[in-house]
Amino acid sequence: MKTTRRDILMMCGAAGTVVAGVAPASAGPDWDGYPRIMQGPRVGWTGPDVAMIWLRFSGNYEAILEYGIDPSLRSARRSAPVQAKAETDFTVRLAAEGLQPGQTIYYRVLIDGAPTIVDRGRRRWKTRAAPSADDRGRFRIAFGSCARYAVSPDQPVWDGVEKADPDLFLWLGDNIYGDNTSAEGLREEYRRQLSVTNLEPIQSRVPQLAIWDDHDFALNDSDRRNPVKKEALSAFRDYWANPSYGLPSAPGVFFRHSFGQVDLFMLDNRYDRSPAGDPDGPDKTALGKVQLQWLMDELQSSTAPFKVIASGQGWTDAKAFGGESWASYLHERNMILDFIRQNAIRGVILISGDTHVAEMNVLPGGADGYDIVECVSSPLAQETAMSWLNYKPVPRLRQVYAGGVNFGLLDFDFTSDDPTVRLDIRNAQGDSVWDPVDLAASDLQPGRSFWRARMDKVSARRWQRFETTGVYYG
Repeated sequence: MKTTRRDILMMCGAAGTVVAGVAPASAGPDWDGYPRIMQGPRVGWTGPDVAMIWLRFSGNYEAILEYGIDPSLRSARRSAPVQAKAETDFTVRLAAEGLQPGQTIYYRVLIDGAPTIVDRGRRRWKTRAAPSADDRGRFRIAFGSCARYAVSPDQPVWDGVEKADPDLFLWLGDNIYGDNTSAEGLREEYRRQLSVTNLEPIQSRVPQLAIWDDHDFALNDSDRRNPVKKEALSAFRDYWANPSYGLPSAPGVFFRHSFGQVDLFMLDNRYDRSPAGDPDGPDKTALGKVQLQWLMDELQSSTAPFKVIASGQGWTDAKAFGGESWASYLHERNMILDFIRQNAIRGVILISGDTHVAEMNVLPGGADGYDIVECVSSPLAQETAMSWLNYKPVPRLRQVYAGGVNFGLLDFDFTSDDPTVRLDIRNAQGDSVWDPVDLAASDLQPGRSFWRARMDKVSARRWQRFETTGVYYG
């Protein structure tokens, strides 16, 4: 019978001492090292009956998730084993199945059938299954973008996120600043970001979903011409436990995911992106034709009271043409907004990142109503910017927040017949940076216009001045 490393460790522990006068047998180096968790665990996508746990190991080991509702893990269940392999950078996904909606579970990871002898392998973590599709309670979704380890390796914003205690966190791009054409370089940036100490309590407990923007796609302002986009996608898939990644006919990171009574439409505005400086028109695209049609089909099939569409780039036309926003792709953006309004797809909320400031904008519906709100959160760990002062004025419900790192919050309440959502931005201390915006599901439909009444006093005054004089600031 073959003696395993675990057998040797157990025998050593039992023996405890060496008989006097008897020298221990000589041993060569342990060329395999010892098995351990290098990054993670991170909770990926969750459903009402399942939670997906992501980890990265130190080598080619077998992983099993042990989980249960008892913190001691007595009578725990075990996942199917998964082998860590070099071709996926020793990353694994382990499924806790057979859960109940909203159920809290405790879990630990077994490597080669046992807890690791050092490190975090003996620890227990906890997470929770997603609410059911007919849940009538409350939950909170947090989101953010632009986390640059080189600028902020400590990332105090995660203290604020932990204080807010969200049920789900959405990464909206520039989740790392890879900024190179080396697949290994991109993976190393993922490892650095996953090793942030302040992030660990969040990622091991709160489900995490992600899309990308230019810096994690490979290079600043990169588009479909990126020579390593396949390698970048491979690295992204290795390091994020999303429910899916694009379509067989359209590679990318886009997907739809349901969390309780909210449908999330997570977009990929990079893989098939036309150069931003190309002339706008029917042939210019940020999403690609397949993803665009997918988005419209999925929106039309959704019956959720709220539909959140997430994009790495901002939805307004504030930035100059040729820049990094939907302002360079207005033909396609307007096609999406027109489709939503003309097909009476209710409950749409837009979220985005990238700008290095927080924003609360609105895209008014015109004479027929249906104002669509955009909440922007940026940065999580990066320097703030002042370039927004030079942008074209757009209707804002709140003034730009450039006071530091921040994250967004969507507080959903389904306890009434007319569900509500509160849109908020919070700082590293977990405090709101402005008065939140409250919307009911009934506000988000054709024939309902609310945007002027929901502006704060400064935003209303500045917009009125802009309409009459053409001057916004001043």
